[in-house]
Amino acid sequence: MSSNADPDAELMLRVKRGDDAAFAELVDKYKQPVMNLVYRFLRDATEAEDLAQNVFVQVYKSAARYEVSARFSTWLFTIARNLCLNELRRRYRHPADSLDASNNSESEDQPARQFKDPKAVQPPETLLQGELEQKVDEAIAMLPEAQRTAIILCRRDDLSYEDIAKIIGCSLSATKSLIHRGRETLKQQLKPYLRTGEWHEKPK
Repeated sequence: MSSNADPDAELMLRVKRGDDAAFAELVDKYKQPVMNLVYRFLRDATEAEDLAQNVFVQVYKSAARYEVSARFSTWLFTIARNLCLNELRRRYRHPADSLDASNNSESEDQPARQFKDPKAVQPPETLLQGELEQKVDEAIAMLPEAQRTAIILCRRDDLSYEDIAKIIGCSLSATKSLIHRGRETLKQQLKPYLRTGEWHEKPK
């Protein structure tokens, strides 16, 4: 893939050459999308902010090895996804480390809303809508790891199935299958909360 087709890849190549202003431009553009994505994995505002910062630390450290093989956003979200999964696995191995964060998650619900992706979920206008958003997040968190990752990435409007496949390291057909199975599971779990029973499909 040519960097000419992706201005962000060109910016990253400038970072590779030592251009800190280009790095600042990338951080400014992607800091909120990265925090939105990370929050959907961790469901804790403070931890999401810390890990999102670590994503950009890793981007900067990886600059010397950067090559344009995909869209910059695909490469960036791959780093974010890997760090999120590492954190979730760490929590699984050491659940006590995250106990306080889990207990405080409800009290941090209001500031956590800034991490929700406005493209993925419309701002709540009623109590019912707010409850549905919470149930959707809870249902996604209960999916198997691969399905959960695919669904979270699929909720971003700017990622195609091809992008998602590259991020999670699966074939295109396997990625579509993961998304389909994840959606079917969510439909069943969310039936009591869905008025129409319809799930908004991502354009193919």
